[in-house]
Amino acid sequence: MPTARFLLWGGLVAAAGGAVLCVLGWYGISGERFAERQLPYLASCTVPGAALVVAGAVLLAAAARTGSPAPGSAPDPAPAPGSGTEPGAPGTEADPAGPPPPSSGGPPLRVPGGTLAHRPDCPLVAGRTEAEPAAGDPGLAPCPVCEPWPP
Repeated sequence: MPTARFLLWGGLVAAAGGAVLCVLGWYGISGERFAERQLPYLASCTVPGAALVVAGAVLLAAAARTGSPAPGSAPDPAPAPGSGTEPGAPGTEADPAGPPPPSSGGPPLRVPGGTLAHRPDCPLVAGRTEAEPAAGDPGLAPCPVCEPWPP
C-alpha cells in the first residue's frame, strides 16, 4: 500500500502547511488597519493556505478510500484466499453454491449484435446470459481486453 501511505502523509503535510499559512496570514492581517495593506497577506498567505487545507483534505479522503491504516497501527490481516472467510466466497451465507469459475478453454463468445469475439472469462461477457458462441464468424474482431486469438 505505498500509494495509500503516500496519500495519507501527503494529505497531512498539505493540511498542516495550509494551516500554518492561514495563521501567518491572519497574524499579518491583524496588524494592518487599512484593507489595501491587508490584501498582500490575503493573497500570499491566507488564500494559498486555504487551498492547501482543501487539497490536504482531498488527499486524506483518498487515502481513507483506499483503506490505508492509521500511522503507527498494524494493518488488519487479510483472510487467506480460499479460506471461505472472504465476502462472497463459495460456501458462505452470501453465496452458498458459488458461481463456477470462468473458463478460457471454451469457444469464443459474442454478444448478439456485437462486433467482437471474447474468451468465456472476459469481464465484458462473463455472467451475461445472452452471450452466444461466435461460431467462426469471420467478421468479428478480437476483443482488445481478453484477446481471444493471436493477431
